[in-house]
Amino acid sequence: MSHRDDDHKEPDLVSLLSGDQRAELTLLIATATERMRRNITEIFDAPAPAPAPQPTPPAAAKDPAAEEEKGGAKDTAAEKEPHKKSIRLQELQKTALTSFDAWSSAVLQRISEAVHSDVTPTEQTRLLRRASTIASESPAPAVPEIYAPIPTPLTSSLPPDYPPMVLHALLLLLLSLERYDARSRVLLLITASSLHVPAHHLITQETQTAHVLVKAAQMSGDEESKARSDASKSSKWWKVGLASVAGAVAIGVTGGLAAPLVAAGVGSVLGGIGLGGTVAAGYLGAMASSGAIVGTLFGAYGGKMTGEMMERYAAAVKDFAFIPVQTRAERLRVTIAISGWLTGPEDVTAPWGCLNGNADVYALRWELDALLDLGSALQTILKSYAWGYVKSEIIKRTVFAALWGAVMWPVALLKIARVVDNPFSIAKRRSEKAGRVLADAIVNRAQGERPVTLVGYSLGARVIYSCLLSLAERGMFGLVENVVVMGAPVPADADEWRRIRSVVAGRCVNVYSESDYILAFLYRTSSIQLGVAGLQRIGVSGVENVNMGHVVEGHLRYRYVTGMVLKDILGEDVEREAVEKEERELKLVMRREEEREKEEGGKGQEEAEGEIDSVVDKAEKELEERRRKRTALEEERKQAMGE
Repeated sequence: MSHRDDDHKEPDLVSLLSGDQRAELTLLIATATERMRRNITEIFDAPAPAPAPQPTPPAAAKDPAAEEEKGGAKDTAAEKEPHKKSIRLQELQKTALTSFDAWSSAVLQRISEAVHSDVTPTEQTRLLRRASTIASESPAPAVPEIYAPIPTPLTSSLPPDYPPMVLHALLLLLLSLERYDARSRVLLLITASSLHVPAHHLITQETQTAHVLVKAAQMSGDEESKARSDASKSSKWWKVGLASVAGAVAIGVTGGLAAPLVAAGVGSVLGGIGLGGTVAAGYLGAMASSGAIVGTLFGAYGGKMTGEMMERYAAAVKDFAFIPVQTRAERLRVTIAISGWLTGPEDVTAPWGCLNGNADVYALRWELDALLDLGSALQTILKSYAWGYVKSEIIKRTVFAALWGAVMWPVALLKIARVVDNPFSIAKRRSEKAGRVLADAIVNRAQGERPVTLVGYSLGARVIYSCLLSLAERGMFGLVENVVVMGAPVPADADEWRRIRSVVAGRCVNVYSESDYILAFLYRTSSIQLGVAGLQRIGVSGVENVNMGHVVEGHLRYRYVTGMVLKDILGEDVEREAVEKEERELKLVMRREEEREKEEGGKGQEEAEGEIDSVVDKAEKELEERRRKRTALEEERKQAMGE
């Protein structure tokens, strides 16, 4: 049938696809959701490989900081209660599957309504059940790649320009559920892979759709302002504050009054992809008829991420704020990047310049003073000419052996430990609290109803670890799409990582380096019997492990390799030019380190140990001066408030 033959019949999935093709599309979606469900069960069912035996720190080597692990991983308590831990995991699996089934049921029903709109609801239900049955009986992929394509006849039967249109129609249908669930995006990526549509096509469609929704909501606000003077005083009016970093825009919204205009705005743009304008708006459902719903989707257009909502978290964690990394432009996804130590306030955002505008990118600023103290102590010591000797002494003890036997340490290591242990312990404890606050912000939709990707290195990775454990404890699924932790100073305990994996819909990546002697040194007082994620693989189904040992010899290298790591994981979301710049900076850093080590190599042990005294003294004085200035500023602030 020609679409031009009937002006009243706009092209939609029913008219574009034959009956068999629509059945195959339904089967493809059902198979993809069934695979996603299997991935959840495998997280809990697949046994983790037995961990290599790790030495327990001797009593003489214990440090007060060892107790701080209780707030995050709770590994000591878990070891004493293996049965209770197993029961908790079973309960989490049940909760995760219940949540997934509710989501998949809503998704399949919505798509079936659109794909089979020419048949009765009873027949739709029958077709859907048949597709779900076939999908559940299909074999799992040999390699559990999360976005691996599913074989489908559609790849050969559809004209080349149809798959992108089908994908966009599915995007609109999923948005009509009034949220962009992280699982919905994973489903779209599997569908795109199966239909041979490159990922960048989906990103383009997301960007276009976000722009249109925001524009249409603003148009509805303009129209509503004109009609407001004629409205009855008894009518129910309310406003939704829409804000962005660039400026705030307030629009009035009524329940349904602006629907025709919003639908026209959406249809006029989205209709250009091949679907009919009215059809595109119809697929969006209430999303195309309510600025309030659009505002909710975007978290009041990002205002919650940077505005008053964040103020209530300041009492729990100092300097807790989301700082935009890129120029603000509403997107259907959010990325939150978290640094783990700072040499200056600019390090909150600087490492994340490699992330482009495919998502709304924010850097999390948290406990600025604590991270600056840690960065200052590490930089003062690592940039000294005496560091070469200290490094050699650490490496002699290897990552998992004598490093924890403090009674065997030379005096030089004890002096260095005195300087770095306290700032690291303070920041480490606070990272756990920051993670729980971040989870609270995500649960309360600071990012709106959009999927979140979390990336972080060092203690920033620990913030993410704590956040995900908190989300798992609350049973909050479908909020987090991807997670990348680099050099994470957290336990490698398999059960804790199963909890984490259960709340991540997309990729969960642990980036580690067996050569990270600094992390081993900093983390030595913690519960190392469970291993350290930043130093080894995580043996849990669905957790990807990336060994960066060839680049990351010391922990501070992560600051200069974020783009290099993320380009192979987040792909289209990383700016290649920024990565190239990062690689040049890394080469300079490595050259300077080599020069210092060469100069240090000509000195004897006594000379090196003598220099350590002055380096330690300098580091301690710098930390004391920083704290003194902060105290003085705080006193001035209190006096000003009192006046």
